[in-house]
Amino acid sequence: MNNNIPFTKSISLTDMGIENAKIHYQLSANELQEKTLELGQGVEVSTGALAVNTGEYTGRSPQDRYLVRDAITEDKVWWGKVNIPFEPSAFDALYKKVTSYLSYKEIYVRDSYVCADPNYRLNIRVVTETPWANLFCYNMFLRPETNELENFTADWTLLCVPSFMADPAIDGTRQSNFAILDFTKKIALIGGTGYTGEMKKGIFSALNFILPVDKNTLPMHCSANVGKDGDTAIFFGLSGTGKTTLSADPARKLIGDDEHGWTNENTVFNFEGGCYAKVINLSEENEPDIFRAIKKGAILENVIINKETNEVDFDDVSITQNTRVSYPIFHIDNIQPGSIGKNPKNIFFLTADSFGILPPIARLTPGQAAYHFISGYTAKVAGTEAGITEPQPNFSACFGAPFMPLHPTKYAEMLSKKMQDANVKVWLINTGWTGGAYGIGSRMKLKYTRAMITAALNGELDDVDYKNHKVFGIAIPQSCPNAPSEILNPRNTWEDQDLYDVKSEELGQKFRANFAKFEEFANEEIMAGAPLA
Repeated sequence: MNNNIPFTKSISLTDMGIENAKIHYQLSANELQEKTLELGQGVEVSTGALAVNTGEYTGRSPQDRYLVRDAITEDKVWWGKVNIPFEPSAFDALYKKVTSYLSYKEIYVRDSYVCADPNYRLNIRVVTETPWANLFCYNMFLRPETNELENFTADWTLLCVPSFMADPAIDGTRQSNFAILDFTKKIALIGGTGYTGEMKKGIFSALNFILPVDKNTLPMHCSANVGKDGDTAIFFGLSGTGKTTLSADPARKLIGDDEHGWTNENTVFNFEGGCYAKVINLSEENEPDIFRAIKKGAILENVIINKETNEVDFDDVSITQNTRVSYPIFHIDNIQPGSIGKNPKNIFFLTADSFGILPPIARLTPGQAAYHFISGYTAKVAGTEAGITEPQPNFSACFGAPFMPLHPTKYAEMLSKKMQDANVKVWLINTGWTGGAYGIGSRMKLKYTRAMITAALNGELDDVDYKNHKVFGIAIPQSCPNAPSEILNPRNTWEDQDLYDVKSEELGQKFRANFAKFEEFANEEIMAGAPLA
């Protein structure tokens, strides 16, 4: 759909309980940016991109994410700290309050969809309180053609109302902000927070339930790209591990940077229509595709701007380290037509190991791959979630536990079968620390990580010598084109190698302790992939 042509169809939201609102429907990206500037809710930076401040919340708030517990979800959702139950009656009452709150107000409505593969398409109607939140959804969701809007029917509805504050004593929430999914009513309800990532992750969470349960398709928190020979590569990893950066490869076409499905038809498709990238310490030299995508139509979040030049200081993290940019995927030149690829040939598990123990690249056996996928180890990066002020080790099952409604072993079983059926090579990539732990060592240089991934993709690591890690048992290549051999074995980068051995065993113990809750579901092959006792 053309970025700058407004659509004049009129709609009513009375069936949602929103009465007499001034509805701006399907505004173009330019109109939404102009409206944001007119309302004083953002500024235009030197590149033409829009910069906004999301307010109190500059990251997700996992403790305030809920799923309505009803006949659909009762016996399928893995209830607990990640998937917190919410009563249907409480949801109905809160939804009524939110829609009443939006009545008689100026609001923004957008019809869009997710899942690039037409066989899995899910239509989404977005209702937002602010124009820039609507622009975010224009960027991040897929954009229907004009003729598709005439008879558009929403499968799901997303409401985002940052200024509406819940009353925990009455509404059943933990505090004033909330993000709730109702799978019966097919509604994602968000309030009390302006962080746009809650909208994106709300729909992702819905798909993580719908696709495995209804479509027998694996949803993945990953980025993906395609080589010139049609070989697909998948990059799993949590925020800050490099999914967006490493998949934006000038030599390969980007399928997407964060959320995908792997079908029984042996295809990989993007859920989204855009990218949501971290911009901390962003430079054109290191991340040219992302840097150049920050132009008119892109939205920068919580960045610091030079008032005289309107230029962004990407190194300034005085608001948050979780500075972000959202842009439509067509801001990247090198994209895969249709956002669909074939079966992957290589899978990369990305981690930012704050202990400096794991090697920068290692090859995994099928059992190790399943073990590390279920473990989902990385380091939480400061500012990515509310309450996280410094990096800390973190295990997130399937590299996306906060968005996974089903038990992690459900996703792991699906992935394991697909990996073996497709004969995929699986690699562990540490984009974190080398030469010591966080605060002592230094972060792995991006150019070296890129070189190692390129070598793996090109088959240049197939015939080199390997040495198994003493604790983790993973196979470390002893040489790699365009990467210094001395950085490949992490023990050699530590000044005190005896201390490395001690810390390596400690990290292995953390892995085993975390995995204890999954052991009853794991077969012998998976358990053989565990760190040595």
